[in-house]
Amino acid sequence: MTGFVTWMIGEDPWECLQLLVSGAFGSGEGIGYTLFYTTGFIFTGLAVATAFHAGLFNIGGEGQAYLAGLGVTLVVLAFDHTLPPIVLVPLCILAAMGFGAAWAFIPGWLQAKRGSHIVVTTIMFNFIAYSLMLYLIGHHLIEAGSQNPTTREFGQASWIPAIHQVAAGMGISLPSTPLNLTFVMALLACGLFYLLVWHSRWGFQLRTVGVNESAARYAGINVSKTIILAMCVSGALSGFAAINELLGSTHRMNVSFTNGVGFVGIAVALMGRNHPVGIILSALLFGGLTQGGLELSFEKPVITREMIIFIQGLIILFCGALENLFEPFIAGLFKRKEDK
Repeated sequence: MTGFVTWMIGEDPWECLQLLVSGAFGSGEGIGYTLFYTTGFIFTGLAVATAFHAGLFNIGGEGQAYLAGLGVTLVVLAFDHTLPPIVLVPLCILAAMGFGAAWAFIPGWLQAKRGSHIVVTTIMFNFIAYSLMLYLIGHHLIEAGSQNPTTREFGQASWIPAIHQVAAGMGISLPSTPLNLTFVMALLACGLFYLLVWHSRWGFQLRTVGVNESAARYAGINVSKTIILAMCVSGALSGFAAINELLGSTHRMNVSFTNGVGFVGIAVALMGRNHPVGIILSALLFGGLTQGGLELSFEKPVITREMIIFIQGLIILFCGALENLFEPFIAGLFKRKEDK
């Protein structure tokens, strides 16, 4: 389908596919950028998956990342010239997790205590977060004398080391990219997510609430507490997307720093079946599409960013929405082989 659309606008589908893949994985620089985008998608994918296991559809990752970015910015602007990196960076991480969790707590509480639908409240909170950030940056946090809605550059004490800098310290030469140690945190978060959800008491309670809330309540599980805590954990995970972008790449706050990472996380979680391994793979796919799409649109200006979003939508459609269309046929093939 994507190839047909590409052909309809006068471009060679095979050439475009080659440019897309080579732009994402054909060079060290391309791989670095792909993994950088993948990092943010992993965190927001895990955030959506956490809530989903509790039967909640948290689509507020974008707003939670916004508020996490506010927490990071306030800490950095206050202490980046006084605290050493070993203190400042962990403090920023705690601020990101705290602000993200606090922003997710409100929809979680409304769902648990008042029955407000989580989808409606998280959508509303995305817009509230954006408007709040626009006001704060435009009126209070903007760099003095700047016409752009952005803060001053963060002090280097708050910067998370880039992977190529770490590699250089070990005598390994890598291309300069924004890929930073937050990527390692993302992989560790996947491991912790697996242990928490499938090998802990709280994870069992979380999944029980998600499968059957009435049965969970009958079994003595505090459903309201589980829902609220699930949303707080989800918001805290979304906060790491702000860490990746602000402390690992741009080193300043602007109103568009999230770049839709929270919304892509929804697709990542759904395609990854809310499992950490699947989330890593689907995040890598969307990271490759993001980086490869940028290279493709540079080489082929007729293929715009909207076309790349269209391609992502088709992937979600055929890999996710049409799952039940092909599953019976494939399952039937395996069943016939077993019968023989």
